Amino acid sequence: MNIQAKLKVDPRDGKLAMAHFYVFIVALAIGGLAGLLQTFVRSGKFELPFGIGYYQLLTLHGVVLALVMTTFFIMGFLHAVVSKTAGTYTNRQRTLGWISFALLTIGTIMAAIMILLNEASVLYTFYAPLQAHAVFYIGLTLVVVGSWVGSAAVFMKYGEWRKANPGQSSPLLTFMAVITLMMWDIATIGVATTVLFQILPWSLGLVETINVGLSRTLFWYFGHPLVYFWLLPAYMVWYAIIPKIIGGKIFSDSLARLSFVLLLFFSIPVGLHHQLVEPGIDPAWKFIQVILTFLVVIPSLMTAFSLFATFESYGRSKGAKGLFGWFKKLPWGDARFTIPFIGMLGFIPGGAGGIVNASHQMNQLVHNTIWITGHFHMTVAFAVILTFYGVAYWLIPHLTGRILTKKMNKLAMIQGITWTIGMLFMSTSMHIQGLLGGPRRSAFSDYGGSAQAAEWVPYQIAQAVGGSILFISIILMIYVFINLAFFAPKGEQEFPVGEVAKGAEKTPLVFDNWKLWLGISAILIVFAYTLPLIDLIQNAPPGSKGFKLW
Repeated sequence: MNIQAKLKVDPRDGKLAMAHFYVFIVALAIGGLAGLLQTFVRSGKFELPFGIGYYQLLTLHGVVLALVMTTFFIMGFLHAVVSKTAGTYTNRQRTLGWISFALLTIGTIMAAIMILLNEASVLYTFYAPLQAHAVFYIGLTLVVVGSWVGSAAVFMKYGEWRKANPGQSSPLLTFMAVITLMMWDIATIGVATTVLFQILPWSLGLVETINVGLSRTLFWYFGHPLVYFWLLPAYMVWYAIIPKIIGGKIFSDSLARLSFVLLLFFSIPVGLHHQLVEPGIDPAWKFIQVILTFLVVIPSLMTAFSLFATFESYGRSKGAKGLFGWFKKLPWGDARFTIPFIGMLGFIPGGAGGIVNASHQMNQLVHNTIWITGHFHMTVAFAVILTFYGVAYWLIPHLTGRILTKKMNKLAMIQGITWTIGMLFMSTSMHIQGLLGGPRRSAFSDYGGSAQAAEWVPYQIAQAVGGSILFISIILMIYVFINLAFFAPKGEQEFPVGEVAKGAEKTPLVFDNWKLWLGISAILIVFAYTLPLIDLIQNAPPGSKGFKLW
């Protein structure tokens, strides 16, 4: 194990990470309140005050939670992880980290102001032909550019480590951070292209119309790997941090790296499965990307196998007998383990729902229903965010020089379980309402007294109940965060970095061969997107003017 894994994160790097986490907790509060009000409106029992629009609220909720909150948490987490496992940042690398933070923050403020001024109620995506104010798009572009600058700091640290340690495999967590950011940087090329060359000129009035099909395809080139940008940091925790928390060993370093490489390959050239009901794209290319989507199941199953092999090995080492005796040996009273573990379990139905969404036939049934919203919350807001909470319980005190006390651990357990109950209420009712035909992206309506719409109301009320429970959990999380950042007793909180089991095979050096992995990724992307994009440009329908429906 690298000696750096035994050391505390340098306080200077800790301040950089904590700056990101402060924005994370503010975004959680704002986005969570917007989500709560949305569920109230959809219950049919509440009207928004002060002329606030439902779609304005929806945009705020989606952008602040799905884009801002996640990006700030992930960048802060990756800076901390790389500083911990590959060594303290140099002044230059740390400066890049702060420039990244500044760009992310400025971009976020610009986008948020436009949403609050009701100049950007375009839902959570840049989905033409809905047209927001140009400042909104410029702000989100700065968020993307800021993430690129932060990536550069991580890549520089990784390159420095490789140069200082020739012939050795890179630290596992640093390797995973590099893969995550490489995937993100490649994916964001799509959204940067459509914003720079299509959306900004269109929103500024320099061109009158936009090629909607091309814009949406470039967006979904980014939009699907965005999900894996959220998920891969959770995988990092599950693979390489949870084993240390429970007192076990990483089952296989090589298997963990291979699963990340496969996710790099198959997370990007699959965006067309979000466009199965859209015209202008040859069905053959949609079918090919559906096949590539199903290949993502392989690294997901590898992850499940590795995790439960780690859990069982630990349990057996503690004397567990029988098929499931090891289950009782896990540290269920430790919020650092239990809350992310619940997230792992939540990813099982979330992943199953994803297979439904990506299927040619079944997608026709659920595509424009609130089933999709339920799936989205089950994967990201349940599996990923619970894991992020689990990280915050130990990483915040580690970075602030404090400790997770028994009292805060107990409150963290209550917070995570409350989140679980609220999300199960809300997401499950969304799935059921979706199967009954309930639409997504819509405020409350009785559709002229329609009997079918009346069937949806009980599920919409259940969503409001779930949303209320979730908001209670957010309040608890804010309390835990503030305590761990400012008021918990001073001390040394462990930064858990797992060690590989003694019997595991040595990690091949080929995993650090980036020319190979990036070359294969490029080939898959070129194969999956070149002809569809050429077709969308050459055979484009008449362009669309901008719509402002609020």
